[in-house]
Amino acid sequence: MRILFVGDVMGSLGRTMISNYLPKLKQKYRPQMTIVNGENAASGRGITEKIYKKLLQDGADLITMGNHTWDNREIFTFIDSANKMVRPANFPAGTPGVGLRIVQVNAEKLAVINLQGRALMNPLDDPFTKADELVAQAQKETSNIFVDFHAETTSEKQAMGWYLDGRVSAVCGTHTHVQTNDARILPKGTGYLTDVGMTGPFNGILGMKKEAVIDKFITSLPHRFEVVEEGDGLLCGAVLDLTLDGQCKKIQAFQVSPDHPFMD
Repeated sequence: MRILFVGDVMGSLGRTMISNYLPKLKQKYRPQMTIVNGENAASGRGITEKIYKKLLQDGADLITMGNHTWDNREIFTFIDSANKMVRPANFPAGTPGVGLRIVQVNAEKLAVINLQGRALMNPLDDPFTKADELVAQAQKETSNIFVDFHAETTSEKQAMGWYLDGRVSAVCGTHTHVQTNDARILPKGTGYLTDVGMTGPFNGILGMKKEAVIDKFITSLPHRFEVVEEGDGLLCGAVLDLTLDGQCKKIQAFQVSPDHPFMD
């Protein structure tokens, strides 16, 4: 099974990059499953139903989320009917939505789990304990298990990768918006990437306008950050190939940007 995973879609430029390049990327890589993290898709803060449906229309098969899941209040009106979305599973019990979905992919099944880290982030339930629970649940139906771990620190992401090595097909990180150069297959067969990167503005700072971010570092005063809505775009993703027994045999990160033009 081949999986195409695209990192945090950021604002209108991110959505444009999805519209322009996701169909081309699917034609190039021929994935059986395409997963897109959409937690920043609505101006950097959450997602709307219209954007959710547009990402699916443009070629996503499933949308993962993160710490900005609830930033746009509209999500409460549709998340329980959004059967192609997962939000971090370690939100407290009773939170709308689900953190695990098992999807039929031709003759196979793929379990997709979304978890959120706790280091330097909001104190949610323990993602490692929740991972144990959901992996055990998923293994009853499939050995193909993909984890989007939405976390801040590289150490917590690496810890999750090693913790789940041999029990899941892949652990791919999101949230920090900068693609890391450490795609690898861990000793027991789990594909790992600390952060897949962002899909959005090429010339911002994590997708935000540079001036306010720089000024905050210089002055230590509070600033309102705004998403870059025009200019060049960036799309970051990874392609993973899984064996019949759910191990990862290949993981490759890629970018589409002015520095890395799309090649057929």
